[in-house]
Amino acid sequence: MGKPTGFMDFERQNSTAIAPEERIKNFDEFHIPLSRECQQIQGGRCMDCGVPFCQYGQMIGGMASGCPLNNLIPEWNDLIYSGNWERALKRLKKTNNFPEFTSRVCPALCEAACTCNINGLPVSVKENEHGIIEYGYENGLIQPEPPKVRTGKRIAVIGSGPSGLAAADQLNHRGHQVTVFERSDRIGGLLRYGIPNMKLEKQVIDRRVDIMKAEGVEFVTGANVGIDVKPARLMREYDAVILACGASNPRDIKVPGRESKGIYFAVDYLTMVTKSLLNSNLQDGKIPAVKDKKVMVIGGGDTGNDCVGTSIRLGAASVIQLEMMPKAPDTRADDNPWPEWPKICKTDYGQEESIALFGHDPRVYQTTVKEFIGDEKGNVCKAVLVRLEFKKDEETGRMNICEVPGSEYIEDVDLVLIAAGFLGSQEYVTKAFGVDVDGRSNVATAPGDYKTSKEKVFVAGDMHRGQSLVVWAIREGRDVSKTVDKYLMGYTNL
Repeated sequence: MGKPTGFMDFERQNSTAIAPEERIKNFDEFHIPLSRECQQIQGGRCMDCGVPFCQYGQMIGGMASGCPLNNLIPEWNDLIYSGNWERALKRLKKTNNFPEFTSRVCPALCEAACTCNINGLPVSVKENEHGIIEYGYENGLIQPEPPKVRTGKRIAVIGSGPSGLAAADQLNHRGHQVTVFERSDRIGGLLRYGIPNMKLEKQVIDRRVDIMKAEGVEFVTGANVGIDVKPARLMREYDAVILACGASNPRDIKVPGRESKGIYFAVDYLTMVTKSLLNSNLQDGKIPAVKDKKVMVIGGGDTGNDCVGTSIRLGAASVIQLEMMPKAPDTRADDNPWPEWPKICKTDYGQEESIALFGHDPRVYQTTVKEFIGDEKGNVCKAVLVRLEFKKDEETGRMNICEVPGSEYIEDVDLVLIAAGFLGSQEYVTKAFGVDVDGRSNVATAPGDYKTSKEKVFVAGDMHRGQSLVVWAIREGRDVSKTVDKYLMGYTNL
């Protein structure tokens, strides 16, 4: 512990966010980091608890509490408080392959579990993590470290999202020869095209991928395994195959008028925008027209919020965001105590921007679409919305979501983005490899294991556990690497 009374002596500080009115003018990251001196003081707020829930990383009350990577948070908080940034970097790298990603996009499960929450504000763990990794890059401490010895074993990783990259990184450092196959035109998967630039600028991904290339990892883009790259070839040429293709099967909504033009899955919309931004700075005309359009986002999660922020940057005339669930409370309920994840209402950057620009929160709770109405050209122009309520089924005791009779109303819309989550892995991949899937279409394994029903085929990430967080994907990539290494070598030191 740097300073035993630091949590009482120092106030929590965060990076400064550029004002919504300014940041919506571009797709750049909009947080201004703390100075190095301020960051060190924030490290001094850590209590070095006897039981540090911040690094616990287990499920409590059905939700994760603490860091899934079991980051050594008290250790590197103490090190940055004492100004020992290089040692802090070494401790951070011990558990996290990609702190530059998690320090930007993670919802900070660690901070929610921080003991300081009991009587005050948590330690700024996410900010500290960002400060450490960027210090490493700025000072030339992040350099390629290719393995000194190769094992002669070859591994194919299918998918270059966070789980695939983490598995590739771990196994390459072990000395195996790793090739990553990506169906898109660029490496990164969810990180590249599922997360907008203002949350994660893509040069951050490129910086890490360049290091991995220099360390010996091979990357193949435009390789859609299961269609133009046959699994039989991979099974013949490689000693192990890891499926890390994500939960990329979007959940649709089945209502009359769904076939109208101007209705897109959120993941497709975000991909088109990011690809156009990278290829032409949005000048190629390959994204749906948004300027002066009335946009409706269906889904209240992170992806829905990303659609709100993206649409605002593209000049939407208005944005509404539908949420089937009721608004969460503003403060913790008595049955949601620390260190459980706080089930409270969160206003994210996209909603903040909508409030600043349009004067109101875009979210409409307990509401869904009942019908889409198209114009004479087949373009969506209106949506029939209906209020929802929860009713108890007297026979089963379950609470069901029901329409409120007579609550229908019509909303003018020009563009609809469906962000209703994902159903699991895509069928053409699982069928091509002949692996078993569970009831949610995720690839099935024994509990706590990563080996599929097919010999020498393994699975990790959202394709295994279902739609989840980047930090969980990295954890899965690290864990599957241990399983694969033991399979190939008879033991593992990962």
